[in-house]
Amino acid sequence: MIRELPKEELPRERLMKYGVKALSNEELLSIILRIGTKNKSVKELSSDILKKYKINDLSNISYSVLASIKGIGSVKAVTLLAALELGKRVYLDSDNTYYIRSSEDVYKYVRYEMEDCLQEKFMVICLDTRKKIILSKVLFIGTVDSSNIYARDIFREGVKSNASSMILVHNHPAGSVIPSKEDVYLTNNLIRIGKILGIKIIDHIIIGNNSYYSFLEDYRDLF
Repeated sequence: MIRELPKEELPRERLMKYGVKALSNEELLSIILRIGTKNKSVKELSSDILKKYKINDLSNISYSVLASIKGIGSVKAVTLLAALELGKRVYLDSDNTYYIRSSEDVYKYVRYEMEDCLQEKFMVICLDTRKKIILSKVLFIGTVDSSNIYARDIFREGVKSNASSMILVHNHPAGSVIPSKEDVYLTNNLIRIGKILGIKIIDHIIIGNNSYYSFLEDYRDLF
């Protein structure tokens, strides 16, 4: 039980003494949840959650799922979701000076937003002439194919942000990064429109499970 630990070994005290990076995921979660239940310490509760869900799963977990976990309830669920969302926003906002030099740079930038999602997401990343990110935005959620993605919505973001070029990103919830025929068709179509509008599409990245696919790397002639 956490109350049986020496004071200096409690998560809050360890954080203050050693710094936040020294704490395990279980300890960090214990600090956020604060208290356990009548029959279970917060340490045990945190351990149970992390046994059931991988740490990456928590980035997209819903309120209803969290609140349904025995010992969590509405208050803890709201607190944890707020902490997770704040972490995402800090991570994304810290990239105000993020430059794209390669497809791997794109992957590192979007992976926390796009990996392990239960639904497909389609994102656009707008770049200036130095390849600095000036806007990133999820435009579509659901099945990503040519029938429900509209070029006008994509290039509207490019025009509004005065982008020099754009990168397309979408995820495959099943995990495979192999592009479908629809992915290839969509990429071709948007590259063609971009050339007409003067906002070049410089890559299309597909995000899977701990991996990605770059159209630029396999279809360089398209670009």
